[in-house]
Amino acid sequence: MGNGIYCICALFLLLSITVVPGPLQAESPPEWKPVYHPKLQANPAPGEISVDGDLSDPGWRGAAEAGNFAEHQPGDQTQPPVDTRALITYDSDKLYVAFVCYDNPKSVRASHCERDRNFSDDNVVLALDTYADAAWLYELVVNPYGVQGDLLWSRSGDEDAGYDLIWESAGKITDSGYQVEMAVPFSSLRFPDKEEQVWMVDFWRNHPRDVLGQYSWAAYDRDEDCWPCQFGTVTGIRGVRSGKGIEIIPAILGYQSGALEDPDNPGATFVNDDPDGEISVTGKYAIASDMVAEISFNPDFSQVEADPDQIDVNTNFALFYSERRPFFQEGSDLFGTIFNTVYTRSINNPDFTAKFTARKERTSVAYLMAHDEDSPIILPFEESSNILLGGKSISNIFRVRRTFGENSHGGIVLTDRRFEGGGSGTLLGIDGKAYLSKKYSLAWQAIVTHSEEPTDSSLTFDESYPAFHTMTFDDGRYTAGFNGESFWGHAGYLDLARATRNNYVGLTYYEYSPTFRSYNGFEPSNNRRFVGSLARYYFWIDGDLFQRVITSAMAGRVWNFNGEVKDSYIYGSIESKLAIAQLNNHTQFGRMSQRWGGVDFDDLWEVHTCISAQPSELVGFSSGYTYRQTAALREYPPVVGRETTVQASLDVKPARRLLIENTYTYLKSVDRDSERKLYEGFVIRSRWNLQLTKALSVRLVGQYNRFGKTFDLDPLITYRLSPFSVFYAGSTYDYCTFDSPAVSGTDARTCMTSRQFFMKLQYLFQI
Repeated sequence: MGNGIYCICALFLLLSITVVPGPLQAESPPEWKPVYHPKLQANPAPGEISVDGDLSDPGWRGAAEAGNFAEHQPGDQTQPPVDTRALITYDSDKLYVAFVCYDNPKSVRASHCERDRNFSDDNVVLALDTYADAAWLYELVVNPYGVQGDLLWSRSGDEDAGYDLIWESAGKITDSGYQVEMAVPFSSLRFPDKEEQVWMVDFWRNHPRDVLGQYSWAAYDRDEDCWPCQFGTVTGIRGVRSGKGIEIIPAILGYQSGALEDPDNPGATFVNDDPDGEISVTGKYAIASDMVAEISFNPDFSQVEADPDQIDVNTNFALFYSERRPFFQEGSDLFGTIFNTVYTRSINNPDFTAKFTARKERTSVAYLMAHDEDSPIILPFEESSNILLGGKSISNIFRVRRTFGENSHGGIVLTDRRFEGGGSGTLLGIDGKAYLSKKYSLAWQAIVTHSEEPTDSSLTFDESYPAFHTMTFDDGRYTAGFNGESFWGHAGYLDLARATRNNYVGLTYYEYSPTFRSYNGFEPSNNRRFVGSLARYYFWIDGDLFQRVITSAMAGRVWNFNGEVKDSYIYGSIESKLAIAQLNNHTQFGRMSQRWGGVDFDDLWEVHTCISAQPSELVGFSSGYTYRQTAALREYPPVVGRETTVQASLDVKPARRLLIENTYTYLKSVDRDSERKLYEGFVIRSRWNLQLTKALSVRLVGQYNRFGKTFDLDPLITYRLSPFSVFYAGSTYDYCTFDSPAVSGTDARTCMTSRQFFMKLQYLFQI
């Protein structure tokens, strides 16, 4: 480890000698100055506005105008190379925003695409912090053709790309660039119940060329770690209400399935089930502008697109999948904490759900209840986790969060899951983040859990590991099998960070006790204590070749509650952003030691490099290569494997209505000593999307997994009037290549193992 530290120090010394930062701020004309915390007063629209991309409507006369945009990427609050204007006005029902973006129209990047797939185009962003407390905000994105994208930003810094909002947009490319219009119903927004609204707002423009230029109405201080704290302020919106309306979304799902009678036998009979269907109803009632109740009967939580395969040949832990289901969008920013205490995909197949969210002044509250027919349970252990279905359960999840000071917050989370056959899991936690100054912040979370196991050892019986249910944990006090044991557990987190324009330094500690479990969350391991640090330095170069260089060093150690060291590492890395084709590169080297399965591995290392680029609107690509010596976790006894990973993606847009997205991941490992192959395979996935009209699209996904020798083909037709009024018709075809032949003496064969046809119709009624 000492040699690794010397290498890191030498890397920083070399960079300080060879990389000379350019000026932090380019020269700007004397008459131009960036404006920090700008202010704007909105006026009511004097006439009607039709959202069609044409700004000649009478309602735009006298609209408040935001100009003087500042470039904060790659420049540091410099004058952008192109001009931008934003207009804002309102009437009793809607907020109206328009952008006029000056540019060479032949250089504008835009595509006709599905909703939420426009982020690599030229686009503009309306960022709305309606409570002006920097806790969460809306991001509404529009490309030059009016294609929408929306995200929900939360205080953790995460952006929920699955969030959807009902609003209107239109755009068109003009002789002087492009312009867009937005109309956001107040009924779609959450804001204080006051006579006059005071909102923190920013208008953004993303300008992708050789570099991705980002310009905004509000100038930004790179020494300030809080993004929405630096927004501008919009006042003057008076007498508006979110509305106390009712939304009802009925959905009809029809399907017909078929599968091999014996999924492990390619010669088995393929059995087709009778056609079937389901009806679900979801209702939402806006009690006030800042208080919403939702209820759903037999909710359709199906997904029309399967999750991409993840390679798990060298992990013993459960895999995390992102949430895509619309019901969980309202309040999603509240349920997120430092630990994954709320993992909504743990609510798997509910027949009834209810949710309530309220935001009053600086306090936000969320409550979620669900009755689940098939409840997944993650059993975490020190070196593995197991997932099983625990039958029917009732989940109750409660969250409250309050902001204080300028950018700090604290909260409480309570989750409880009760299984109908007996057993329960309860979690209570407090968390928060305090900004001690402009540069220093302290984040924390403390959790206590109580688990009461079902008395049903058959739930934890695994044919591939029959001794699992007798495995013990917490120094032999408890067994892994479900036999009615009950125990308490805890987890804790503490992070102190210093962030400025040029550097970041953080020190982190966390721990999970051997008896920690989160039945409504996602924490796949326990019996861990971790301490680590991260140091990062930013070189803002703003040159003809390099725009930015980042050097980083990090180190950490993991041990269990018996004091046994399980893992330690030290890494150094360098990342560069070039002024060519949006080219980015990251390279790192690390040394580590590991203890797994009672065996110590001390001479481990890893080297990684990756690159990404978007040379034009027609093509974008990325690739990565990793070579490391690491413990092969599924070998008994454990051995060291020399593992190679290759990853690549290629997005091609042969026409503005056609997008082809391709990904490839290859993984191979051989025993370091014997050269015996431990595992080898790849996953390749291709997604073709043709946007016929603004509402109608056709999509085809193909995926081949060499590890499981499976091939999936999923065609889909979508007609989408809004995020919640949509018609789907599609099918899924699953194939597998069997090593054993269907008939003795024949070759191995590939055959269809399952197939499904489905259609789904749902429509949003607003009353």
